[in-house]
Amino acid sequence: MDVDNTELLKELRIERHQREEHGGGGARWPWIVAAGLVLVVLLGGGGWLWLGHRAVPVQTATAVAASADSDAGAVLQATGYVTARRQATVSAQITGTLTAVLIEEGDHVKQGQVLARLDDSGYRANLAAARAQADAAHAQVAQYQAQLAQGVADARRLQSLVGRGLVSKQSAEQAQTQVDSLRAQLGAQRQQAKSADAQAAVAQVNFDYCVVRAPFSGVVTTKDAQVGEIISPLSAGGGFTRTGVGTIVDMSSLEVDVDVNEAYIGRVKPGMSAEAVLDAYPDWKIPARVVAIVPTADRGKATIKVRVALEQKDARVVPDMGVRVSFLEERPDAAAPVPQGVLVPATAIVQRDGRSVVFVVDGGAVRQRSVSPASQTRGELRLLPAAVKPGDSVVLAPPADLHDGSAVQTKTATP
Repeated sequence: MDVDNTELLKELRIERHQREEHGGGGARWPWIVAAGLVLVVLLGGGGWLWLGHRAVPVQTATAVAASADSDAGAVLQATGYVTARRQATVSAQITGTLTAVLIEEGDHVKQGQVLARLDDSGYRANLAAARAQADAAHAQVAQYQAQLAQGVADARRLQSLVGRGLVSKQSAEQAQTQVDSLRAQLGAQRQQAKSADAQAAVAQVNFDYCVVRAPFSGVVTTKDAQVGEIISPLSAGGGFTRTGVGTIVDMSSLEVDVDVNEAYIGRVKPGMSAEAVLDAYPDWKIPARVVAIVPTADRGKATIKVRVALEQKDARVVPDMGVRVSFLEERPDAAAPVPQGVLVPATAIVQRDGRSVVFVVDGGAVRQRSVSPASQTRGELRLLPAAVKPGDSVVLAPPADLHDGSAVQTKTATP
């Protein structure tokens, strides 16, 4: 039986009143939306609880008790090197061949001690010849003295005979002339003898130069020549001639040269106290003081050199060692009262709701404490009279989201 397709489509159509009668399914949408909102709230609350209890990584420092010694804080730090104000590369004053070198690196020498010897055969011969010439000159002086004495006696005798008419007056005058001539020759010969003595002295000095001696007491830091090498103060012969036997350093003259940025040189004053720490011995603090500020600046580095004297002498301090110098502010009077409270880094103090606060680590969390920092400062440290005890760990540069009770993961700051 054939059925008209048009009739079948009409039977499948849902009338409007039928949709309204069966429209109860649309009432379920508000419940679905409400359930979604509840789920979002629950997830947000869980996330907030999780984030709120997540450990915040922070850096901490330990609060230290204020004391009178802490008043001498460092106002500036600078780096430099140990230098010797008195050192010399010892050389001979003449050119010669080394026959002996009597020093080694590290030897302690005294002033005047023999360090090396040069071949002195030629200078010894010159000295002997000069002395012989001087002896000959003095012998001629003695000869002229004898002749003068004889001439004076002859002239006196002739003069007496002239008075008695036994000899002519001319003979007496000739005898007197002979005396005057001998006296002049004696004077000239004496000058020749002095010249010969001077030549002998020069030869003696050159001969003494064949021995190289220490100009002052110190320590030999370098040995620059060996036996058989030619040494000369003028470096004659190019690279084949040594200009020095070795270098001596007076260890008692060691001091520190540091370069201070010219922007901070106003903080440094001659005579102010300082503290030096060698790079080789970081735990050893050497008392020091400022000797002078060199009145010239390094244009390239924008620094000014400052000389710092070490108050303690020690064999561990050697030239060219790296050193860090802390310039200290003036120590207060010993009778001054000791400030009360603790010292904390200035970065640990932050503002919260218009108040100065610090965060103190208590177990795995932090506690916010209101503080009233004093006006006293110790370099980068601030004095807190109350609210924080010595030994408490305070948070450095607390983040903005850190609050009372926040869990933290601490890391101690390196001084």
